[in-house]
Amino acid sequence: MALPISQQAKYWGIAGLVFLLLMYLMGNVLVPFLVGGAVAYFLDPVADRLQRAGLSRVAATTVITLVMILVFVLLVLAVIPTLIQQTSALINAAPEIARNLQTFLTERFPELSDETSVMRQTLADIGAFIQSKGGDLAQGVISSAMSVISALVFIVVVPVVAFYLLLDWDNMVARVDAMIPRDHLATVRRLAREVDEVLAGFVRGQLTVCLILGAYYSMALMLAGLQFGLVVGAIAGAVTFIPYVGAIIGGLLAIGLALFQFWGDWVSIGIVAAIFAFGQFIEGNVLTPKLVGQSVGLHPVWLLLALSAFGSLLGFAGMLVAVPVAAVLGVLLRFATHQYQASVLYRGVEARALSRDEDPR
Repeated sequence: MALPISQQAKYWGIAGLVFLLLMYLMGNVLVPFLVGGAVAYFLDPVADRLQRAGLSRVAATTVITLVMILVFVLLVLAVIPTLIQQTSALINAAPEIARNLQTFLTERFPELSDETSVMRQTLADIGAFIQSKGGDLAQGVISSAMSVISALVFIVVVPVVAFYLLLDWDNMVARVDAMIPRDHLATVRRLAREVDEVLAGFVRGQLTVCLILGAYYSMALMLAGLQFGLVVGAIAGAVTFIPYVGAIIGGLLAIGLALFQFWGDWVSIGIVAAIFAFGQFIEGNVLTPKLVGQSVGLHPVWLLLALSAFGSLLGFAGMLVAVPVAAVLGVLLRFATHQYQASVLYRGVEARALSRDEDPR
């Protein structure tokens, strides 16, 4: 006999509170395990494909780990130093860019030549603010991240955790399935499949889209000769998970920088604009349909709310669990809505009686 709904709600509520309390008290300790779990979840389909190709689970996990270490080393040696250098150069060049923009506007709007002009003063303040605060912001992000998780943790602990979780992923899923209350087995399995579809469609799909577009924008802009092409491409790729925002932010930033660097060379400026137009075409017609598909995703506003709420409450660890928790809450909300629409409260007593009369059984 199943427990009453009130008792079930009480027990699941207590479990949820214990989870949040553990995240709050042990968030910093759990970070490498959360990162390792996210990596294992992201790479589990690759391991499954290698198994179907004839490799054992151990061999598939080993191959994936070696490839990921190689990619990480190449990024550290080739990409990250250049990214840091261009970011610092962009921050230092902000006042000059602001002055160039001021000159550009003054030539076309002579009234701005007045030193007391609000717009002129605003442009000067923006450049000074970016230079003074940009470095502090970058240093603060780096120092705060390093205070939460050291470089040693990421270099050693996270790959080890990801390796063992990826190795035992199927066994862990089977064990969790064995712990599900038997009265709710079918429902929990169905909801779990829906959550996995959401995460697979959004996290795996969107992350892959972000990586591909970030690499495309960075390489294309650098080949086009844009000074800060790597930074602009990284920014555009990082926020691609929000529809159109990545292209808008990256496009405006790239075209704005191109106007100052290539002023008068309209071909180069047009090439920069065409890079983002082509990127949007590829994303909308090839990448997103193929990688994300038609699975139910997370609404950008819902995602940003989850990231903001969990990030402010639980710090960096909260941001790591924000997307999975948002996916679970979204699936549960849709399930609750479906249950409500099938209930007497929504349909009414007459509708329920009518459905019984129409039932051939």
